Amino acid sequence: METVIYAPHNPTSAMSGFVVIEGIDGCGKSSVTKEVVRRLGKRAVLTREPTDTWLGKAVREGEGKKISPYTDALLFMADRAQHTEQIASWMTKGKLVISDRYYHSTVAYQAANLAKLFPGDAFKWLLEANRRISIHPDLTVLLVIPPELGLERIKGRAKYSRFEKLGFLKEVHRNYLRLARLDKSIVKIDAERSLEDVVEDVLRLIKKAKL
Repeated sequence: METVIYAPHNPTSAMSGFVVIEGIDGCGKSSVTKEVVRRLGKRAVLTREPTDTWLGKAVREGEGKKISPYTDALLFMADRAQHTEQIASWMTKGKLVISDRYYHSTVAYQAANLAKLFPGDAFKWLLEANRRISIHPDLTVLLVIPPELGLERIKGRAKYSRFEKLGFLKEVHRNYLRLARLDKSIVKIDAERSLEDVVEDVLRLIKKAKL
């Protein structure tokens, strides 16, 4: 049995809020995030990972290039370290920050990417490393769909990323569920339903968390 890992309390949470929306490719995450922020109005700030900074662009430049999975993971983490500073800045101004992906994505995706190389449990290594450079969200919503449906939803995209393969997404899906078992602040939502139903559920969770 695994030990439940509780991230440290966020010292700025009393002044603001931080919500992360996560899930595999095709779960509708970006559409849900945008609509939730629109419905929340001016008090909410929409952000995402990879970011639009030079570090986020470095992450995207790795797409289609032959780079070490370790380099890939560390690029995502470097982008997150800077992103976390920006998130903290918004929070100190009393904003409710809604992020399309955060450290959970790196743990889920990069653990799958490193699985055949890492001498041990890449999941645990990535989780510990990312918790040290991240703010623990007040609420993390995990949009859950079968990997087969995720690929079906994105089949019209002009270009597939290196992560959008069924076997790989199945491993990522398992990693997300493992995160949810370890962190009780992660709430799973059935994302096979309509966009409106999923958005309403997310808004209810935010209200329930008093954010």
